[in-house]
Amino acid sequence: MENKLTENITRTFELPLPDAATMDQQLDQIIPKVRPWGEDLYEQQYYLDTRWLEIRDDDEFHESVLHIFRDEGEYLISIDGNITPGVWKILSKSNTFIIEKVVGEAVITSELYDLAFLNKDFFILRKHGDQKRKGGQKYFVLAREKAVRGLEWRDVMELLYNQYRNNSTYIAALIGLVILVLGTLAYSFFYK
Repeated sequence: MENKLTENITRTFELPLPDAATMDQQLDQIIPKVRPWGEDLYEQQYYLDTRWLEIRDDDEFHESVLHIFRDEGEYLISIDGNITPGVWKILSKSNTFIIEKVVGEAVITSELYDLAFLNKDFFILRKHGDQKRKGGQKYFVLAREKAVRGLEWRDVMELLYNQYRNNSTYIAALIGLVILVLGTLAYSFFYK
């Protein structure tokens, strides 16, 4: 009985994951909520030398794509173990990231991204321009491989949303504690 009561109370305060058909739509709802707990691109310890697994909501995407950002702008992309080198750069005085894939001396692609969210488990970039109109992905979603290996994109979104849930629960508990203390003080003051 007690467990059911506790479970019902807990469920009342649970913050449900926003519903969406695509990962881009879901990220549009989640990122504004988690952004306050994110980092900046200048805090490189959050993304350097981490094995970032690319996450997509495409049913035809079955490759294991790892992205590794190393010191001095070295970038490695591994698609099922086949590595392509590249370069990454931060535009000065901004949270804007450039990723270039290189073969020999030639740059194959050069893409401009704005930081959407960064912490120890997620590195989410928003590609500049109107990607929806062009039929492309708005977000470039990377997650720490050890944290998300074997998960589907919806499960990864759940993990990302937990950043908001966990911090919101903490804030709600802190507010509750302040109200309790103020209530106790008011009670002791008026009923002396």
